[in-house]
Amino acid sequence: MGISWFDLVVVIAYLGGVTALGARFGKRQRNLHDYFLGGRRLPWWAIALSIVSAETSILTIISTPGIAYSTNMAFLQLVFGYLVARVVVSFILIPKYFAGELYTAYQLIERRFGRTLKVFTAGLFLLTRALAEGVRVFALSIVIEILFKTGVFPAVLLITVLTVFYTFEGGLTGVIWTDVAQLSIYLCGTIFALGIAVHAIPGGWTEVVHLARISGHKFRVFDFHFNWHQPYLFWSGLIGGTFLTSASDGTDQLIVQRLLAARNRRQSQAALLSSGLIILFQFTLFLCVGVVLFAYYHFFPPAHPFSRADKIFPTFVMTELPTGLSGLLIAAIIASAMANLSAAFNSLASSSMVDFYKPFVRPNADEKHYLRVSRGMTLAWGAILLGIALVSQYLHESVLELALTIASIPYGSLLGIFMLGALTRRATSRGTLIGAVAGLTTLMAVVLADALGLVNIAWTWYVVIGTLVTFVVGWLASAVAPQVAIPPATPGC
Repeated sequence: MGISWFDLVVVIAYLGGVTALGARFGKRQRNLHDYFLGGRRLPWWAIALSIVSAETSILTIISTPGIAYSTNMAFLQLVFGYLVARVVVSFILIPKYFAGELYTAYQLIERRFGRTLKVFTAGLFLLTRALAEGVRVFALSIVIEILFKTGVFPAVLLITVLTVFYTFEGGLTGVIWTDVAQLSIYLCGTIFALGIAVHAIPGGWTEVVHLARISGHKFRVFDFHFNWHQPYLFWSGLIGGTFLTSASDGTDQLIVQRLLAARNRRQSQAALLSSGLIILFQFTLFLCVGVVLFAYYHFFPPAHPFSRADKIFPTFVMTELPTGLSGLLIAAIIASAMANLSAAFNSLASSSMVDFYKPFVRPNADEKHYLRVSRGMTLAWGAILLGIALVSQYLHESVLELALTIASIPYGSLLGIFMLGALTRRATSRGTLIGAVAGLTTLMAVVLADALGLVNIAWTWYVVIGTLVTFVVGWLASAVAPQVAIPPATPGC
């Protein structure tokens, strides 16, 4: 069953409206401060919603229900770690970010350790963020394949072009306000979809609970067993989620850029802490959708078994929701991918400009030149991510876990570096770099050994391992490695 013509009109109108909304802020972009920080005029609550939207992406919408459909709601234990991490970042790293005028997270590293480590951390961000976002672009093709029966390339090309356009024009201001609109719509649409599914099940919610219980306690959240192999246990979720999100929210330019765009330190902290409550609600909602759809398809089996769990929720949206609502939710799902992509384009461009181009290529150009080149970098990163997405279509893992695994590999070294800078005075530039290389090498060895079947360690422990190795080795190496001269950081930017 294909999408109806009316739903198609809704999708086209919505995508056109979102693109226009983001692009309308183009006239406000006069310099890098406007383009990458929104002039620090954005309210904290909009930044909070944008943080959630940037973290969510299309992977959460299509993969999280599939996890609960296949197993249970134990994924929520990871989300509890997300909440703890927000407290850590709010009171350890945010005060340091607002101690000066910064555009990227890695300028903080330059201030503490010098230019070499800034290049190392910013380079890690650019590489792994591009890989992870390329996988997210591919995730969009899963939805497009179900909805429009098109090939991967035309659909992903269209969405990438639209997203690059409003990011190119509107900068961070356009990105954040489109995030706010899209998050509100897809959460409301998902609540409506959940209600429709429950109403269609004979016996309603009572039957959902009954089937969930007899089918393996699908509403179960807590599992206090401990082993290194399962990602969704309490301790692996809480500890792993804390380390993972401390790294993503505290060292990844994708989120740090939003924190830096707040009007002051207190509003930045308020935005990050309040985003945790929204994240908890959102993941609970999508996991409940998965459990409800398990009950729904128990009574109304699909014509063909699902080839992968990622397709379950998009299939329900397309085939079972009323005309109009289906189109709106389809558009919101696609637009969530656009929101995440726009955040990636803007953060990749900001780090490329501030951490590499400005200090190394044209350190004394005027603001008009930097703004023009920044927009060019947005276009370039759009082309790179499109290429990565086309390669990702040949992978078969859950796209959510694949993207989180890719991000987890460098996050340990990044978080270890930031913690050495924030928590110790003893750490030196050379010692910290030794620790970072040790952490990255150790984690890559663990991932390779896991892939070869030599060990079995859940991906939730990757950031923990990388962070601890980086911190301990960096601290010890700093005790024996002589301090090197630190080049002065470039003022302001």
